[in-house]
Formats: sequence, C-alpha cells, structure tokens
Amino acid sequence: MSDLGAEFVLYCEEAALPRLAERYGKPLYVYSAAMITQRYEAFDAAFRRIPHMICYSVKANSNLSILRLLAKKGCGFDVVSGGELERVLAADRKAASKVVFSGVGKTQEELTAALKVGILLFNVESESEMWTLAECAGRLRKTAPVALRVNPDVAAETHPYISTGLHKHKFGVPIGDARALYSKASGARYLKVCGVSVHIGSQITDVSAFGEALTRVAQLVRELRSEGHRIDYVDAGGGLGIAYETPSGEFPDYVAQYARALTTPLQGLDVRLLLEPGRSIVGPAGLLLTSVIYRKKNDGKRFLVVDAAMNDLIRPALYGAYHEIVPVVRHSGDAETEVVDVVGPVCETGDFFARDRELPEVQEGDLLAILDAGAYGMVLTSNYNTRPRPAEVLVTGKSAKVIRRRERVSDLLRAEE
Repeated sequence: MSDLGAEFVLYCEEAALPRLAERYGKPLYVYSAAMITQRYEAFDAAFRRIPHMICYSVKANSNLSILRLLAKKGCGFDVVSGGELERVLAADRKAASKVVFSGVGKTQEELTAALKVGILLFNVESESEMWTLAECAGRLRKTAPVALRVNPDVAAETHPYISTGLHKHKFGVPIGDARALYSKASGARYLKVCGVSVHIGSQITDVSAFGEALTRVAQLVRELRSEGHRIDYVDAGGGLGIAYETPSGEFPDYVAQYARALTTPLQGLDVRLLLEPGRSIVGPAGLLLTSVIYRKKNDGKRFLVVDAAMNDLIRPALYGAYHEIVPVVRHSGDAETEVVDVVGPVCETGDFFARDRELPEVQEGDLLAILDAGAYGMVLTSNYNTRPRPAEVLVTGKSAKVIRRRERVSDLLRAEE
C-alpha cells in the first residue's frame, strides 16, 4: 500500500494496480514473481538438513512463465495429467528428470509419454494402474521407477472435497494392502520399486496431521526394507494450507514447523524426501483485480456487482471459500463501511465472491482486489456464459509482463467452426 497524496493505492511489488488495470484491462490476474521465489526458497531452506526435492504441484497454477520461474530455481514438478507434463516440458525440457506423476486415472498414452521422456517417479494409485504401467514399460523396454501411493487413513481438517487420506476416498491404496502390492511390483521385469508416496489432502493448516501420516509411512518403509525392497524416496505430497482469513505468522517459521512434522518420523531412514507444495507457494502471490459495475439494493440487501465472475474464480462458489477483498484505492479520511454481497454477472445465484461481508464503502467504477488468488484461480476458469477468460500478468519490481493474453469471444468460437 502506498500513500500518493490523498490516496492510498495498492501495489504489487512496485507496480500500482490501477495502472495495471488501465493498461491490461479487467478482470486481471496479477502475480508477484518475488513472492513466488521467496516462498519456494523458504521451503528449500526449511528442509535443508535432509536430502529433498521440491516438486511444485502444477495443478495449483500451470502458467508457463511461473513454471519457468520455478525451473530456474532448480524446482521439480508434480503433474497429474499428460497435459501438465507437456507444460513442464514446454517450460524446461530438462525438467523431465525432476517430474513425479500422480493421479488416479493415468491413461496408457500418458504413461507412455512419461516413460519416453524419463520422469523421476510414477506415483501408482492402484493395482490395475501398476500392471498397465508394466505393460507400457515392457513395450518400450524401459524401466519405470515406481512408488505406491498409500492411503494412511489419516483425517485432515479441511474441506471434504479436498481431503484425500481416508479409506472412503478414491486416492491411493490402503496402507495395509501395500506390502502385497510391492511384492507383486518387484516381480515385474520393467518396474523398479523405489519409493513410497502419500498425500492426505489440500489446505491443511494443522501440521500434526502430516506427522501422523509420515509416522505410518516410515513404519511401512522399515517393513518393506526388511522384505528386501529398496526404498530411496518418500513422497510426502503437498497440502500445506495458507491463511485466507486471518493473518498468520512469518511464512519461514510456518514452513519450519511443517518440516519438523515431516522429518521427525523419517530420522534414521536415509531417504530422499519429495515434496509437492502448490498453493502455499503461489496462492498468496496472486490476486484477481476487478471493478464495480453496479451498486444495487434489494430491500435492505446491498450488492456490489463486479466484472469478474464465478467463471474467473470459482473457489467461493465451489467450496464456499473465503478470499479477502480490499479496495485498490482508498481516500484519506474514508471510514464508512457497509455490509454487502460481492457478486458477478453470471446468471447463477452461486456467482459470488463474498456474502454479508463488511467492506469499506466503494462506488461504481472503483477497483477491488480479491486476494490470495494465485492458486486454483486461473486453472479453474471456464467460458461459462461465453465469457472470455482474463489476462494474467507477472510483476517483477516495476515491470509487468503479460504471461497470458486476454481471450476474445472469437477465440471461443474458432474451435466450433
């Protein structure tokens, strides 16, 4: 926030948001390169005492410029589709050897493509997938490095749609069945057992749940080694949450707590730890810039109708997710607040960003910033109501670069001609 005369103006790094809106239009995703880099470095430093690799979760934000930024720092990548693998290779062809491939429904085509480029690890999620991978590897006569994703039946306090660590979820194999499957995998000519993988969910802020999961994984590693399996990797997944509603402490301290929870159970195992953070790296580094089209009253209910919509940021509609919303420009002496719903123009009652939110009073044409929108924002956009998707801008210091141009309606129609 900067004080320019009688106004307080919100900045991203050294770039004033009103100027970005004027130059690039609205709605607009804006990201800070410095914050992405700093948060990656905080992760790397927190785990410096154990061999590790940070494999950024591409599904959180898959923009090529962000992938390139992280690749230059030496980051690896976690992908969950063939398309995401192609994105990583487009960002940095040499990054293939730092890719882990997760996901419950990998197709033969996707497995074959990953084998051809030589990825680091396949996180296998079922016996059927294991045999499909063995078949694909056999056809290519290439060895597939394998970790089974085990389901530790650990409950994590998060939204049920993004909790993945219980037996009722579709992910992984029950940890009690893992030893038998590892025995089968070790007998397959073109499979190489080399790791154990776990991921219990997303947006988890209680680090003790991660510690509980890794305690069970560490015991499994000991059992597998006693049976003759070579386990070089433990993939702890991702899922570390961010503070959408209330400010948290310093990020390096928070990541250090997370690191202690993960590494304590692994002491003495001599494994390389793989980590798959996504949201915690890019979430707070991005915002969605939008403007107020109309102010509206229905009896005593007040609405701010903005030019962004659920197709631009679906998290509030999908999860009831909270995002802080702030005026981009404030005038000195402004003190009036009001309780409003911040809604978009899409023809759905679920098209909202906030309900009954107390905000500083703003007028038609004013800019709002929807914060912490760097993760699961642009990647979940759609063209519902034939709405073109926003542009994306990456800010470095004073400079801003368009890293995805704004769609036009003609772009949407072209595929149907």
